[in-house]
Amino acid sequence: MGIAVEQREGSTAICLEGTIDIASAAELKAAFLHAFKSSSVVQLSFTGDTDLDITAFQLLWAADREARVSGAGLVLAGQVPHGVLNALGDAGFEKFSFLT
Repeated sequence: MGIAVEQREGSTAICLEGTIDIASAAELKAAFLHAFKSSSVVQLSFTGDTDLDITAFQLLWAADREARVSGAGLVLAGQVPHGVLNALGDAGFEKFSFLT
């Protein structure tokens, strides 16, 4: 599946599933840019089989920062898979505001 984007009234939902890596980085960046331009709240969700690489972590970091700077909401919809949490921690990205 990859990256699914669903526009809702006042918000955008971005769901990550499967491998999100350098090959899908441009698509994820475009999804976040569009979401922050068109919505006051961006809902981020992961499926249980999501695998992120460092490129995806960097884009999540940039989205988290953009949300804080712009005043937009970046919220987690559902749980983050244990494997993703471990990988985020191993890479030093465990302090995203949407994870707290």
